[in-house]
Amino acid sequence: MNLPDLNKAKLRSHNIVKIKEYINDNNLNKLGLNKKYFIRTYGCQMNEHDSENIKALLENMSFRETETMEEADLILLNTCAIRENAHNKVFGYLGRIKHLKEEKPDVVTAICGCMAQEESVVKEIREKYNFVDLIFGTHNIDALPSMLNDVITNKTQEIEVYSIEGDITENIPVKRDSKYKAWINIQFGCDKFCTYCIVPYTRGKQRSRTKEYILEEVKELIKNGYKEVTLLGQNVNAYGKDIYDDYGMANLLEDVALTGIERVRFVTSHPWDFSDEMINVIAKYDNIMPYIHLPLQSGSNKILKLMGRRYTKEEYITLFNKLKKAMPNCSITTDIIVGFPNESEEDFNDTLDVVNECKFDSAFTFIFSPRIGTPAARMEDSISALEKEKRLQTLNELINKYSKEANLKYLEKQVPVLLENISEKDDTMLAGYTDTMKLVNVKAPIEKLGQIVNVKITDVKTWSMDGEIID
Repeated sequence: MNLPDLNKAKLRSHNIVKIKEYINDNNLNKLGLNKKYFIRTYGCQMNEHDSENIKALLENMSFRETETMEEADLILLNTCAIRENAHNKVFGYLGRIKHLKEEKPDVVTAICGCMAQEESVVKEIREKYNFVDLIFGTHNIDALPSMLNDVITNKTQEIEVYSIEGDITENIPVKRDSKYKAWINIQFGCDKFCTYCIVPYTRGKQRSRTKEYILEEVKELIKNGYKEVTLLGQNVNAYGKDIYDDYGMANLLEDVALTGIERVRFVTSHPWDFSDEMINVIAKYDNIMPYIHLPLQSGSNKILKLMGRRYTKEEYITLFNKLKKAMPNCSITTDIIVGFPNESEEDFNDTLDVVNECKFDSAFTFIFSPRIGTPAARMEDSISALEKEKRLQTLNELINKYSKEANLKYLEKQVPVLLENISEKDDTMLAGYTDTMKLVNVKAPIEKLGQIVNVKITDVKTWSMDGEIID
């Protein structure tokens, strides 16, 4: 048994990151024969990609996926620790699983991901949800087959969570959710330690994959017909700083673009590491999409300093304007937190000022959520919950206004759209995204799935657009 320890998780050393190759244990290939698994994923794109690895590992053991929890022999929750809302959803879902477990005691239940890396969470699970059979974290997904074998064989609870800086395991199998676009991890972990963020504790230190592994993965995806890749990391702009002296994110973006893949995206960017070289490369290559997700978090310099963000409002706006000057048509989205401890009305108005100046295409907005173990969780907070809700509503009204305005610029215009799936709005339509990451529902035959087509925008809403294919 290995239990999480946040004090150990925050330690950083100069130890060299070990790179190992995943080796499949053929002796476990039949462990899941005639059994089904159900997986529920919370959180970011990194978690989504982790679930793609988990699915492949399970299917290599002969498990087969079901979309119905009640049919499953194995239920796995891949969790997110970034905000209290996600935390509450997981524990709410565990209540449902408990009832199912009472009816089907042989069902194996597992929790993994970032919540599993938190001391308080594992303590609560052991005390109140001891029917959970397996708990593992973000550092040992590749060991899932052996851990699952131990649970099934020994019929005991297994907890294997490592609070370490972390290494890298290459070539873990993957079952991708899409046939047309793919996530690619380029780095893991984070060393920024923003005062509100639990990620450096749950994901370990910043560690980059080598460019050779990344480029080989891109080339393999091209061979398999993929149109788009998204380069993933907690702070992709810092890629390579831990392993190279003269090769960084700008170089990697250029090399990925030169593979000929039709679309390249990347998330998430920290403004502090966004270099002029990156901007030049993005502007230079047509297959690097003109879409940037650039978290602001706050428009107040006082709050930014308390958050440990290491840039000012003025520096953020300068970077924003550089991007718009180099790529006038690029869309820029952001993250904003309201109600950070002791955020004054003036601080909040500073945030609104930045939104009014930048007019973001859209934003993910949140009320500050204290995470146990982070410095911000220990800060005294004088703002009422009612005031925080009021500020969030005011902010969202402004964000929605500019989102609609940004979309209106596309009306009657022709834009390239990668058609990815059947529309949730209308099953006679297909849905996909423009190069600038705008969701479009398109009147198109099913045969067009997986193609990048020219679309004329015929109707515009706040969060999506409608269009028709232009021959």
